Amino acid sequence: MNVKETSAARSQRGFTLLELLVVIVIIGLLAAFVAPKYFGQIGRSRIQIARAQIDSLGKALDQYRIDTGHYPSSDAGLVALTVAPANEPMWHGSYLKKGVPLDPWGNAYVYKMPGSDDHEYEIVSYGADGKQGGTGDDADIASWQ
Repeated sequence: MNVKETSAARSQRGFTLLELLVVIVIIGLLAAFVAPKYFGQIGRSRIQIARAQIDSLGKALDQYRIDTGHYPSSDAGLVALTVAPANEPMWHGSYLKKGVPLDPWGNAYVYKMPGSDDHEYEIVSYGADGKQGGTGDDADIASWQ
């Protein structure tokens, strides 16, 4: 009977500290391998979202131009796509369904008219840092790129 009691006691005792430590180390190694790839994908996704939003804003600006004969001034900005500028009788907006979006990092898009390098207009997101210039996630994303 002593043998049965020993095997019953072993089946109920649970995991040893060493076994738990091995499992924690394995989970930590997996997380260290997967996390950088996951967070890198998030950065790339935000850049793609910014490009898609800039493209959508560009199409709305083109529709504004078709209606009014010109792009909004830099002073009027992208707000002119949702709110009629003063003295603009040919405005037939709103040209955006939900208003002017913020970029994926929560910053306002910068609109310039005329744009740089002979572009009629320019829409720019300054990336994750919200400052002009930068590389990687901090790089500027412009309508002419």
